[in-house]
Amino acid sequence: MEVKMDRRVAKTKAAIFQSFVSLIAEKNFEVITINEIADRANINRGTVYFHYSDKYDLLNKCIEENLNQMIAVTTTTNTNGETIDLIESSFLPVIRYFEENHTFYFSMLSNKGIPAFRDRMLELATTHISIQIHMEGVNLNYNKELITQFMASAFVGIIEWWILNHMPISADDVAQQLWGLLKRNEVIN
Repeated sequence: MEVKMDRRVAKTKAAIFQSFVSLIAEKNFEVITINEIADRANINRGTVYFHYSDKYDLLNKCIEENLNQMIAVTTTTNTNGETIDLIESSFLPVIRYFEENHTFYFSMLSNKGIPAFRDRMLELATTHISIQIHMEGVNLNYNKELITQFMASAFVGIIEWWILNHMPISADDVAQQLWGLLKRNEVIN
C-alpha cells in the first residue's frame, strides 16, 4: 500500500512541477498564483500547500531538483563502485542535459523574476571549478579566487547565451569549445 502512496505523491509533485514550469514559460514568476498552478495541474490548491509552503518554496524545490539532476549527469560510477567525474573528460553529458531540458532552463533563465536560479548555477560552477583548477603554469601568478570567478562566470554566461538563443550551436560543438577554452586557460588538464 505504501508504494502506491509514494507513486501518487510522485505523480502529484510531477504535475505541480510541470504546471509551474509551463506557467513560468508564459509569465513572470511574481504574478503566478498557487491557484493557477493547482488549476493547471488539475488538483486542489490545498494539495499544492500540502507539499509546498508557498510558491517560493515550490520554486526553490524545483531549482534544487533540476540542478541536482544536472550534477548527477556529471558523475557516474565505474565497475569498482568509484565515482567518476565526467567533467574531467568531457562537458558533453552536461551540455546534452541542458539541451534535453532546454524548456526548463530557458524559462528559468529568461524569467526576470527568478535571479536566484542563475545565482545557484553560478555557485555550483564556482564550487566545481575551484576544485578542478590548476594553479601551476600560466596560472601560477594569479589569484585562485579571481580565476575561479572568471571561469565560472564565463561558463554560466555561455550556457545562458546558448539556451536563451535557442541553441544556435550543436551540443557537441559547445562542449568541445568550452573544454578547449578551459584547457587553454589550464583550469583542467
